[in-house]
Amino acid sequence: MFGDMMGLMGKLQEAKAKAEETKQRLKSVIVDEQSSDGLLKVSITADSRIKEVSVDDSLLEDKEQLEDYLVLTLNKALEKAQNIHDTEMAAVAKEGMPDIPGMDLFK
Repeated sequence: MFGDMMGLMGKLQEAKAKAEETKQRLKSVIVDEQSSDGLLKVSITADSRIKEVSVDDSLLEDKEQLEDYLVLTLNKALEKAQNIHDTEMAAVAKEGMPDIPGMDLFK
């Protein structure tokens, strides 16, 4: 029983380390997104940090249009980044879950 508990603790520590490693790696995964006409481009990391915004000069003439472009394009990029983040973290969680009788909820 004590050995099982130590094994379980070891697996949980390993899962925690893998989760942290994945979080660190997601900081370097870049998601690029652009408006449908290519006038606005953004790059963000998979942990939702904006890295770059590129605005075509034609958008500088219309503040409302630029604001709309920023909202739409950033939201699309953030959604992609969140999906990557969630998928990667779910894979780590599933891989790291020890087999505990009666705990089939996560499989």
